[in-house]
Amino acid sequence: DLSHQRKLKSYQVELSWYQHYIAQLNTHSPAPNALLVEQHENEWLLVMEDLKQRGFSQVITQAKPNHLCACLRWLAYFHAQHIQSDANRLWETGTYWHLATRPDEFGALEDQTLKAAAEQIDQVLKQAAYPTLVHGDAKLANFCFTEQGDRAAAVDFQYVGAGCAMKDVALFMSSAVTPEECQATEQWLLDEYFMHLRQALTELRPELDASDVEQKWRPLFAIAWSDFQRFVKGWSPNHWKINAYTEALKDKALEQLKAY
Repeated sequence: DLSHQRKLKSYQVELSWYQHYIAQLNTHSPAPNALLVEQHENEWLLVMEDLKQRGFSQVITQAKPNHLCACLRWLAYFHAQHIQSDANRLWETGTYWHLATRPDEFGALEDQTLKAAAEQIDQVLKQAAYPTLVHGDAKLANFCFTEQGDRAAAVDFQYVGAGCAMKDVALFMSSAVTPEECQATEQWLLDEYFMHLRQALTELRPELDASDVEQKWRPLFAIAWSDFQRFVKGWSPNHWKINAYTEALKDKALEQLKAY
């Protein structure tokens, strides 16, 4: 079925990531190197190095500000490096929740206003300026930290592919900041991300106008989260990630869509 095929494709994408992309990854976005990649007719084998050997020994469930900063820096450098990169052998649209890959959840969605806007939300994100690669599942659980919590490395590249960077930022915040703290944290979190993005672009992509990238990306945060909200509300209508903050953000996104 569709879910099974999506999972099989995700394994193929992860193998492709380790075969063709990992060696070029910048030093500010560390990930485990592949020690062995083998493909047989009915079996794929991927052996990765132990990140603990590189100092990334900590996995956490409650993020402190230093952990948030470390992950946002990782994402900023990852996105900066891959602006306008070819997503060859990866997902044509990164993330596990985008509209085309979740028809069952879309069919079950009872929020009719969000349902009516889903196609436009999807198109706005696909047509966003400065397309890049997204990790695709940048939740807190997919980051490992140094003992001091000042640096992060990422794992789980099953859903890496082309997309709008704000999709990673929204998914990360949804996993790392409690609903009660989201409203108060949002501005700080975005400012922190874009501070690192400016640094990353200066170092890695000096030919790009960092101010223009931020101007194009920042308004898409609410729209990217509303895209994720569409999936969650169709998949699990009573999920804790559906709350007053996310509903308000969805309403903001629907208002923003009038400008597109």
